[in-house]
Amino acid sequence: MFASLTTKLALKKAGLSSDTLDFSSSKSSKSKDGSMPGLDDLEESNSGWPGWMNTKKLPLTAQAWLSPVPPPVPVAECPKPGDLAPLDRDRQLTFGGGRPIIVLFLRCVGCAFAQKSFLALRELAVKTQGKLTCIAVSHSSREATRKWVDLLGGAWNVEIVIDEDRAVYAAWGLGLGSVWYMFNPTTQIQGWKEKSWMGIKVANSIQRTGSLTQGAAVGGATTAKAAGVGAAPASGATEGPSTVMGNKWQQAGLFAVDGRGTVLWAAKALRADDVMDLDAAAAAIGF
Repeated sequence: MFASLTTKLALKKAGLSSDTLDFSSSKSSKSKDGSMPGLDDLEESNSGWPGWMNTKKLPLTAQAWLSPVPPPVPVAECPKPGDLAPLDRDRQLTFGGGRPIIVLFLRCVGCAFAQKSFLALRELAVKTQGKLTCIAVSHSSREATRKWVDLLGGAWNVEIVIDEDRAVYAAWGLGLGSVWYMFNPTTQIQGWKEKSWMGIKVANSIQRTGSLTQGAAVGGATTAKAAGVGAAPASGATEGPSTVMGNKWQQAGLFAVDGRGTVLWAAKALRADDVMDLDAAAAAIGF
């Protein structure tokens, strides 16, 4: 069943390799004495589940589809034009310094729709250099975000904020989308049309180069300017699916804030395929 062409194409579109759901190797493996393993041999020492059923055993691209650990703060109401810009728990985003700011919250790295929004933000940042601050917030890991940005040609004048525990997203009213958000007909059609999915390429790269550090999977956001992306390592063990590649269910958003810290334009993605309107956001603050 999993060898069919249709299934392989579907897995590829979902960011999974064709053998993701093939558990035959686990079933046919033998111990050193040549005997077949029993259930206890397949279980991890601290789990009642067979090893292959542990979510940590899934590819990074597959874990991005699972329900993530909730953010450390409740998801607030999305700010509206006229509201003061929200303050996140760790003050990773600050406003009111006199210069207008546009903040783009990305869906996840490797997403073709997030790529379009990011490239539009980068183009805007170049055109308004010195007059407008452009920030992209990623909830994928430092390593994955850096690799994705490098594949796109660099951040240039865009500042990158890493928010892997999604506390900043929550402060701005961006939580997880519904089943309709992801699997509505329009999103599915647009998803099949897109060719610029980079999730597998990013995951393979960070695993191949050994740059993956699960210890930094959940931590405070860190800002890095155009030259690179950085994040402080987190303390403590992580629970739930890996957050390295971010999460497919995360809502994207775009906000324009004036120099006094007042939100002048706000938009939350209604579907996973929504590309944020950077031109409208820029026009709202006079660019």
